[in-house]
Amino acid sequence: MAKGKDYHFISKLGNSVKNKAWYEPARRAFWADPNRLMAAKAIFAIALLAIPFMLAGKPVFAVTLALGAVAGALSETDDHPKGRIKSLALKVFSFGISSMAVQLLYNYPVLLGIGLAVSTIFFLIVGGLGERYRGVTFGAILVGIYAMIGAPNSPTWYLQPLLLSSGALFYGLLSLGLLFLHPWRLLDEQLARGFVTLSNYMNEKARLFPSDQKIQGEIRNKLALLNVQVVEALDRCKEVLNSYSNALKDDTPLIPYLRYFMLLQSLHERAASSHERYDLLSEDPANQQLMEGIGQLLKQLSEATKKLSYSLLTGIPYRHPVSLAWTVNALNDQLEKYGTESNPQLSLLITNLSRSNTSLQNLNDEHQRSLTPRLAKDDRSLLQRLTDQLHWDNPRLRHAIRLSLCFLIGFTIARVFDLSKGEWIVLTSLFVCQPSYSQTRRKLEQRILGTLTGVVAAVVLISLLPTLEGQSLLMLFAAYQFFVWMKRNYSVSVIFITIFVLSAFNLTANQGVALMLPRLADTLIGSALALFTVRFLWPDWQYKRLPSLLSDTLLKNLGYFRAVLNEYESGETDDDFGYRLARREAHRADNALAIAWQDMQVEPKKQQQFMEKAFTLTYLNHALLSYISALGAHRGPERTRDSQLLIFSAEITKALQQAIQKLTQEKNQNPAIIKNMLKEIRLHIDQSEKTIEKQQFILLYNIAEVSGQLLKQIEIFRLDEK
Repeated sequence: MAKGKDYHFISKLGNSVKNKAWYEPARRAFWADPNRLMAAKAIFAIALLAIPFMLAGKPVFAVTLALGAVAGALSETDDHPKGRIKSLALKVFSFGISSMAVQLLYNYPVLLGIGLAVSTIFFLIVGGLGERYRGVTFGAILVGIYAMIGAPNSPTWYLQPLLLSSGALFYGLLSLGLLFLHPWRLLDEQLARGFVTLSNYMNEKARLFPSDQKIQGEIRNKLALLNVQVVEALDRCKEVLNSYSNALKDDTPLIPYLRYFMLLQSLHERAASSHERYDLLSEDPANQQLMEGIGQLLKQLSEATKKLSYSLLTGIPYRHPVSLAWTVNALNDQLEKYGTESNPQLSLLITNLSRSNTSLQNLNDEHQRSLTPRLAKDDRSLLQRLTDQLHWDNPRLRHAIRLSLCFLIGFTIARVFDLSKGEWIVLTSLFVCQPSYSQTRRKLEQRILGTLTGVVAAVVLISLLPTLEGQSLLMLFAAYQFFVWMKRNYSVSVIFITIFVLSAFNLTANQGVALMLPRLADTLIGSALALFTVRFLWPDWQYKRLPSLLSDTLLKNLGYFRAVLNEYESGETDDDFGYRLARREAHRADNALAIAWQDMQVEPKKQQQFMEKAFTLTYLNHALLSYISALGAHRGPERTRDSQLLIFSAEITKALQQAIQKLTQEKNQNPAIIKNMLKEIRLHIDQSEKTIEKQQFILLYNIAEVSGQLLKQIEIFRLDEK
């Protein structure tokens, strides 16, 4: 009877597995979060490495292997499986050399300090050769510091190099095995991140419909910063696509991913475009329903792109929301009710969003796009990339020298004052010292807050879990949470890595609680050193960079504007390589200006010169880019090729060239050119009989108007600079 029950249970369990009903939601949740997948890989590798040695009474072996696996995970790169094999081989070799050098020189502090400083410069310069090298060299520096911390507990000179490299190798092989099982996973993750950042951008932009002048500036500012995340995600997608393209003989398997990438770019161009000051449109009571409807449509498009992101991560086919088509139809019906002529700006905007809906709706249509796009690649040789960094204007070289000096001072303090685990000063400096003052300042605050919280939590938890088993589980739990939070919230991740480190050292030397105060002191010293070096050694204050950044971003906007006009003039509608490259360069330059303004806010008060003007110039430049994006988003077979439009565009081009020259030379400009042109364009709008022609001239009017405002602000800025 019992046997029958057992058989019935097993049969039922088998059917359950077959139907996948009980674990499918868990599987989807797991694959839908790349951070959890990363954490699961790391914790699985650490557990397999550490637990057997813990049970065998060899905690030093267990912890050193675990630290090697952590370093391997932190230095992992997004490469095609073939490229991942190369980076893993480089990683194991560099980890072994770095840790062995530290172990052999540990009792010769002068040589170790000099070696630490020189190797840091070398590794950071090599890291500038490419993403693969950047991950490997960062890991090599980290492993060298781990070796310094663990050297006193190592019974032989070769043990740490062997164990740290073995830990990294084991994690790398595990991760590589999973990548071979799902070779396209990296592309899925990067594209999914891109669609999520775009979703966040659209959701924020929906707040403009309707809006008033008070909140307009706040929303625009937030949109500029969200746009930074979207463009960075696009760049990461391109890098991973290039990695796969370089590894494959035939790019045919990449075509679906290239189409996703093209879709992401086109959706971004439409989302980033602006057609009018929406606060002015919101003031008209007749527009109220349309404005609210547009806001709802943007929110629905935001949800649709997030749904597409989920589809990429889980493999569940994307189903376009039916409600989107209803909303589009309702908006078009409402627009017809009031007449397109009376609402040309809103008509353009609704057309723009309708095209985004159509692109998502036709995502799986193989006939939608016959063109396979070409990706921009860095064709420079490794030697050329190396020599490009070896001049003083290169920020990576300055950062390498600053960080090496920071390490040298921290190491000297630790040895001269014989600080317990003073190598943590160097470890803290590695994570806190960043290429700019503002980045370092943010990291410093997050690091100190996370370390303080982590130390207190670690002491309490270690006291509550005094057994070997309890502290081993605590170490594994902390490692898992560290990787889950690493890309979400740096302060929270620092809390868990602090718990991990203190529990690990409590297991190896029973010193976790005793090291609480030294850990705090070392963190404060390392953070102070990092801030000091960035503050006083060749600081690159943002106000000094403002003219060159603004000049560059105007130049890139001008290139984008010309690329749009070329398509209007030629009549071609394909997203050609030159057009996409000009658009991407314009967004990158705009991001650099927005980041500079953001960084300026955390710099010392004395260095916050031209703060308000920097905000105004950043705001106007982003507005210019948004208006150019709108003109580009509406290029299509139905557009007119009015010669007058091209004449006005040539005049705007001259005005922007004047603005660039004013920033780089002492050349006078004539703002009256723009003022007179605005009158002519407005007259042309009033006289236009065709709706499409009127809409195009409205977009051109917006570009001319914001160009004129930029000319005026640049003139004021240059006068104040003197």
